[in-house]
Amino acid sequence: MGKVTGFMEFERQEEQYEAPAVRLKHWKEFVHELPEDKAKIQAGRCMDCGIPFCNNGCPVNNIIPDFNDLVWRGDWRNALDVLHSTNNFPEFTGRICPAPCEAACTLGINEAPVGIKSIEHAIIDRGWAEGWVVPQPPRHKTGKRVAVVGSGPAGLAAAQQLARAGHDVTVFEKNDRIGGLLRYGIPDFKMEKSHIDRRIAQMQAEGVTFRTGVRVGDLPKDGPGATINDLSKDTLSPAQLQAEFDAVLLAGGSEVPRDLPVPGRELDGIHFAMEFLPQQNRVNAGDKVKGQILATGKKVVVIGGGDTGSDCVGTSNRHGAVSVTQFELLPQPPEQENKPLVWPYWPIKLRTSTSHEEGCSRDWSVATKEFLPGTGKDKNKVKQIKACRVEWKDGRMQEVPGSEFVIDADLVLLAMGFVHPAGSVLDAFGVDKDHRGNAKAGTEDGSGYATNVPKVFAAGDMRRGQSLVVWAIREGRQAAREIDRFLMGTTDLPR
Repeated sequence: MGKVTGFMEFERQEEQYEAPAVRLKHWKEFVHELPEDKAKIQAGRCMDCGIPFCNNGCPVNNIIPDFNDLVWRGDWRNALDVLHSTNNFPEFTGRICPAPCEAACTLGINEAPVGIKSIEHAIIDRGWAEGWVVPQPPRHKTGKRVAVVGSGPAGLAAAQQLARAGHDVTVFEKNDRIGGLLRYGIPDFKMEKSHIDRRIAQMQAEGVTFRTGVRVGDLPKDGPGATINDLSKDTLSPAQLQAEFDAVLLAGGSEVPRDLPVPGRELDGIHFAMEFLPQQNRVNAGDKVKGQILATGKKVVVIGGGDTGSDCVGTSNRHGAVSVTQFELLPQPPEQENKPLVWPYWPIKLRTSTSHEEGCSRDWSVATKEFLPGTGKDKNKVKQIKACRVEWKDGRMQEVPGSEFVIDADLVLLAMGFVHPAGSVLDAFGVDKDHRGNAKAGTEDGSGYATNVPKVFAAGDMRRGQSLVVWAIREGRQAAREIDRFLMGTTDLPR
């Protein structure tokens, strides 16, 4: 906790943002972390609630009251150690996590919750600035070799834990840079990629080997999965990995997007979000992207109301779109949740992102019926969308009679989520899949994260499906613990 009576004395301290007119002119982060004095006040609001529900609301079980108390007392160095004890990469989560911990904050029952995410952000950024984040190489090497396939948050967390346990870890990434969807899925204005780069440098000093441009197994040749970003130059077979390594962890992302098979889907100008977003990240990194999909001067319609759709909105506005409209199939959620009904669980309520604030027309309960082409030279290009209103009765969607309408669209971005990882990769290893197409592997202590294939494990989106970065970090850490136990018969790695 912080100050005993702080929750009654102090108001929530919010991080400050650059004005939309300013931040739309660049691709850099625009959130300013709390200064030391405000972070201390924020931490001082943490109350002696008896049961820290925030700890269970956080997927990595951050020890939130402890680091809040340390920040309140000005002991930032130990606050960083407490934060790192459960979270390998708080600079990622402190920027892009939706903060389920705050939804579970006891103070949030009748007041604004403690700004836990902003405190985490302030702790880790100060840790880097002060030089407190340093490599932690193992004291002893085990002689065991582990291959990690995928360099997103799950793969990176597992690799770092396993390297610190003394194993020789090699991370394989099919793209040209490390980071997975952190690198090529999240816009730079939400998280600059320098945060990934300095973690990679730390992990290399700890003994992790990174191999980019290496595809393990085959990717789909057609269908939605064929749009998966793949900049690989070399291919390794599962048999090679199984022969050369003592354990293999499959930690790739859930990259096969949900499609929208309605008439006109084949028209030019209709793209998956993950065709659109990674291109801009590569341009920001200094690459030349041939035929980049641009929203400049276009009427953009984003189909899908989640975080990926929001990222498409922010990117389109920075391109200079004429207009941006976002459709969501589900009804508009309430502006405020029913806290007595849902607390301490994640509430369904209206969320307006910083990208929405930059300019976006949002519409709910809308279903797309058809993509319409133009005429003449535009006969193969999308120019309009025919849509309708829908209502939900007994869990089933029904079209509202007479609600059909048409909207102009020069660029359509499909951001309706991801259905499962590339099935061909799992098939190449012979890994059983669950009913959703994810790798089938449990989480039970002692045998968790193991697939049906000997010495092959799975974690993160590859196992649980599309989820949060913080869940990927948790699964990577726990999988590392189980792999260490598998290799050594026991483990000292934390859960």
